[in-house]
Amino acid sequence: MVAKTKFRLKPRHVTWLKVVIHLSALTPLIYTYSQAFSDQLGGDPVEAVLHFTGIGAFNLLLLSLLVSPIAKKFKQGMLVNVRRLLGLYGFFYALAHFISYVVFELQLEWSLLLSEIVKRPYITVGFVALLLLSSLALSSTKNIQRKMGSKWQKLHNWVYLAALLIALHYIWSVKSDLVQPIIYWMMLLSLLWFRRDKLHKKFKNRKQLWFFGRRGPGKP
Repeated sequence: MVAKTKFRLKPRHVTWLKVVIHLSALTPLIYTYSQAFSDQLGGDPVEAVLHFTGIGAFNLLLLSLLVSPIAKKFKQGMLVNVRRLLGLYGFFYALAHFISYVVFELQLEWSLLLSEIVKRPYITVGFVALLLLSSLALSSTKNIQRKMGSKWQKLHNWVYLAALLIALHYIWSVKSDLVQPIIYWMMLLSLLWFRRDKLHKKFKNRKQLWFFGRRGPGKP
């Protein structure tokens, strides 16, 4: 009796999966903005756009963090090739969220933007998260990855902090119903739990480097 071979993703499958990601990310974004400009998003189109782009950024970031556990669980190494694309779309949605806020909410009042970042904690953490995602997106190319070497992975580990800041930005920005933000927090913490050994090891190494850096190895 011939044993059935387990399904394995091949390069062509990954290519089609990337096509699906492109369509799934771009189509609703274009559709939402077209509805906004044609005044079909209800009484507060600005709030609708901000919510859509913000949630979209969070969803895509969570999906990018979900790729590695799934690839490891089902032994589908090729799946990690879509992680970068999901992360880049997460940044793209976050950038659209920020630009929409500046253009539609603040009417390009840059001095007001600075005031909002300083005075409102939820905007502060959201802006810091955007800066982190920007650095990850700008350093995501293969060429930069080769040039940075081991430092590249250290830089991209900041995605975990960015995700926590986005979750904090979300729950602080909600004024009444906290059910959905709490659900997102639970999903994020679950994904971080899968990486607990990796995160613990990195935290431990950083703590040791800080300790020896202050005292010097071998000093009492």
